[in-house]
Amino acid sequence: MHICHVITRLILGGAQENTVLTCEGLQQRGYEVTLISGPTRGPEGSLVERARNGGYRFLELPELVRAVNPWLDARARRVLRMEFHDRKPDVVHTHSSKAGILARFAAHDARVPIIVHTIHGMSFNRTQPWFVRKVFTIAERAAARRSHAIVTVADAMIDQSVTAGVCEARRMTTIYSGMEIEHFTPTRHDRDGIRREWGIGDDEIVVGTVARLFRKKGYEQLLPIMAEAAQREPRLRFVWVGDGAQRADYERELLRLQLRDKTTLTGLIPPERVPAVLAGMDIVAHTSQWEGLPRVVVQALLMRVPAVAFAIDGTPEVLADREAGRLIELGDTAAFVDALVELAGDADARTRMGAAGRRHCLDRFDWRVMVDQLEALYGRLSAARNA
Repeated sequence: MHICHVITRLILGGAQENTVLTCEGLQQRGYEVTLISGPTRGPEGSLVERARNGGYRFLELPELVRAVNPWLDARARRVLRMEFHDRKPDVVHTHSSKAGILARFAAHDARVPIIVHTIHGMSFNRTQPWFVRKVFTIAERAAARRSHAIVTVADAMIDQSVTAGVCEARRMTTIYSGMEIEHFTPTRHDRDGIRREWGIGDDEIVVGTVARLFRKKGYEQLLPIMAEAAQREPRLRFVWVGDGAQRADYERELLRLQLRDKTTLTGLIPPERVPAVLAGMDIVAHTSQWEGLPRVVVQALLMRVPAVAFAIDGTPEVLADREAGRLIELGDTAAFVDALVELAGDADARTRMGAAGRRHCLDRFDWRVMVDQLEALYGRLSAARNA
């Protein structure tokens, strides 16, 4: 079976890590695998080198840009259609909004036998103007009609898709996004060493954030939360892991709020470094305004670090309130502050919640389980088509 995955770009992100791990797993199991991506640019980092060295065919398509561009979008669809026609994959599996729409239309045009799409996060969401949501909803409905199955990384995406009339539930299935859980083993990493690198003492409490420095990731909400929490709990220190287009804006705001001396900005780090930095944290704060499945929350729990997060999209499927951390109603910054201060003052609760979170995530988010389930889905779709 030849399986072709298509994604808009290969930045360091959850959808991209999910896709690369899937391609690697399928290639290791003997499938012919192709990965097609648009150009990867920007400060968020790149998985292109990993894809090039993955043992499968990798193709970068210059026309498949992230921004809407009618001329390039039409050309990308034609190029994808020709690629599918020439290579004749048995399955085209698409990811992300732009590639998900264009490649499904192209695969349908090329009469690809099986077309699958994964929703890593809804293309229409609460952060967008209503007319943008409307356009994406219409496009997603049309693309869904050309799909044989739609995978979601959380049950919440099924509910949202059905409510919006994108697709009926019977053609949708949840397959949780997989992680390389073997890397997220607390005993493998030097907690004290990483804290010394940050200049943080043993008696200080580290609240960490791992996310692109980008507006939809909730830094506008996080900054005032940090200011209030630091006033109430002087032991708090903050670590931001990541980079992005809004970094300079957020650094200015840290200075204005007199938080710069309390905050370490690591910048962009390679993915293999993430477990080590999580090991140095006491609490992860996740204020994203739009999610599919919050991979960083899963990764924190695997490292026995409890999290405080807004209860949106797939987050409640990862984080049980008061069991592995705290779930806060979206926008309730006062409750978020209370949760951070409460956890900062209770080391026993942090230990108990971290252990419970690790138990919850170990098997559920193993990348090999994800590949098993995708392989089984392709098999069912192939059998149904043959029948």
